[in-house]
Amino acid sequence: MGDSASGLAIETSGLVKVFGETRAVDGVDLAVPAGTVYGVLGPNGAGKTTTVRMLATLLRPDGGEARVFGHDVLREADAVRGRVSLTGQYASVDEDLTGMENLVLLGRLLGHRKPAARLRAAQLLEAFGLADAAGKQVKNYSGGMRRRIDIAASILNTPDLLFLDEPTTGLDPRSRNQVWDIVRAVVSRGTTVLLTTQYLDEADQLASRIAVIDRGKVIAEGTKGELKASVGAGAVHLRLRDAAQRPEAERLLARVLEARIQLDPDPVALTARVGTRGDGRGAAEQASRALAELARSGITVDTFSLGQPSLDEVFLALTDRPAAHTTASTGSTTSTASTGSKEEVPA
Repeated sequence: MGDSASGLAIETSGLVKVFGETRAVDGVDLAVPAGTVYGVLGPNGAGKTTTVRMLATLLRPDGGEARVFGHDVLREADAVRGRVSLTGQYASVDEDLTGMENLVLLGRLLGHRKPAARLRAAQLLEAFGLADAAGKQVKNYSGGMRRRIDIAASILNTPDLLFLDEPTTGLDPRSRNQVWDIVRAVVSRGTTVLLTTQYLDEADQLASRIAVIDRGKVIAEGTKGELKASVGAGAVHLRLRDAAQRPEAERLLARVLEARIQLDPDPVALTARVGTRGDGRGAAEQASRALAELARSGITVDTFSLGQPSLDEVFLALTDRPAAHTTASTGSTTSTASTGSKEEVPA
């Protein structure tokens, strides 16, 4: 749907927003390909929502440049608004109206005649699994239903670019998976989605490229594979038999692997990132050598695994702190199999 000569839905250079003494966004550069899901991953206060609000023309940047499908967000704000839609972190529909009334009202405000607005509303309610709740007041909807009616409202007129700002915060796994299916269906119809999230598995599941943002800056950007490769060729996960041996195991592993060791919440677990060293040793060879050294030191390893770093480990390596709302207690993210049916979203 995009017509930017560069093939990009969003281009920003040095984007800045200041609130008093706080630089909420501090020189953000983004290049978002049209027709994809682009993830912006970071903790609360990282600058994600402020960036989205500037791109959606709701906030005026204090510095830098931003274009949406080639249109400058300041000089051509009306053209930008005609191409985008935004679903924020909180329900934006009227809780005292029914689902059908909300969508019909918004359809009328968008210029549809009443019969066309009712038809479009009925299509979306059916597609989003809300047809049975069409006559209920939104205040009686569950959290997952509210998020779905919010997204339905955002695509009454199919946008070229949909901003989803933490769309699944607070939802149960089933509702999150239903929202994920809706996002995939929207993108399959040609819409570009910019998704902000704190959930590592959400970015892993949906986004083709991810920007990691922290303290107002993009600190890494790339595909999931590129981000994982940037912090090491593999991640060694160990569980010891005796928690009292963990400090000694940490020191030994740091020396042998020449890597930073992560102490996991489990008191007998450790994780180390490893990569190909200058002496040519690969990740598997290094891990084997480390296990042998642990055994020689009398440290018993109950379980061991070597795998690709998770996005959680990537975030920890980049920011020196774990990301919020990870779904696994060991530092690895998990993804829940979808329990809802695939959504077919009318164009």
